[in-house]
Amino acid sequence: MTTVRPLTESDLPAVASIYAHYVTETVATFDETPPTPSEWRAKAAAITGAGLPFLVAEEDGAVLGYAYAAPYRPKPAYRHTLEDTVYLAPGATGRGLGGLLLGALIPAARKAGAAQLVAVVAGTGQEAASLRLHAAFGFTESGRLRRVGFKHGRWIDTVLLQLDLGS
Repeated sequence: MTTVRPLTESDLPAVASIYAHYVTETVATFDETPPTPSEWRAKAAAITGAGLPFLVAEEDGAVLGYAYAAPYRPKPAYRHTLEDTVYLAPGATGRGLGGLLLGALIPAARKAGAAQLVAVVAGTGQEAASLRLHAAFGFTESGRLRRVGFKHGRWIDTVLLQLDLGS
């Protein structure tokens, strides 16, 4: 059985490993170097220290994915808008874990005071699963920024999605 729960310090190596795969092997993130464990520790502390959700999906003691909501932009007027992030371990995709995580993240973001939740999805032609996941929870496409990232020798769009949390 899969459990979605708040991140603990002991989850950080699994989170780092999951993300490192996407950094080095895909264009799903525009990071080009995986964050160090200390960088992950600081990021998690900043997110949870601000009262924002950072969740993991765990099954049989293994972290299979994670999701968090972080500030969308640093300027004060954006303080009620959060950006969601959802990543699954490479072998854990296609099992509904993304839906479990996003389904838990949305009410947690609302409880944290967010009025809007934004998703920024790399538009590579292979983003359909991320777009379907977000659409299933009511996100709508707000726009596409063309050729804004360059990674692994190719230009990448981003698709902007938005969910009004009614706060």
